[in-house]
Amino acid sequence: QVQLVESGGGLVETGGSLRLSCTASGIIFSFNTLGWYRQAPGKQRELVARITSGGMTTYADAVKGRFTISRDNAKNTVYLQMNSLKPEDSAVYYCNRADDRRWIWGQGTQVTVSS
Repeated sequence: QVQLVESGGGLVETGGSLRLSCTASGIIFSFNTLGWYRQAPGKQRELVARITSGGMTTYADAVKGRFTISRDNAKNTVYLQMNSLKPEDSAVYYCNRADDRRWIWGQGTQVTVSS
């Protein structure tokens, strides 16, 4: 069974940076398209960044130019570098597949951006 473990969240001030990590166990994910999602209180979970097996990336408009997704297949890990953080980026961040299927969600990592 696939297990996803996200880490790297925390409390930062507006304009700060964080680097999130997500490591998968139980599967070799090098062939999968992966994504970072976030869910703020009272809102639906949304996809903010996506990376294909070949390394092509796409971003939601809200984070374009500020967030960078990357992957290290040797470590079964996907990263999200978040710069110029804004209070509206505050949410629980999750990683998962970003194609037509999802693995069981991990616990996520909380990101809080103070104004």
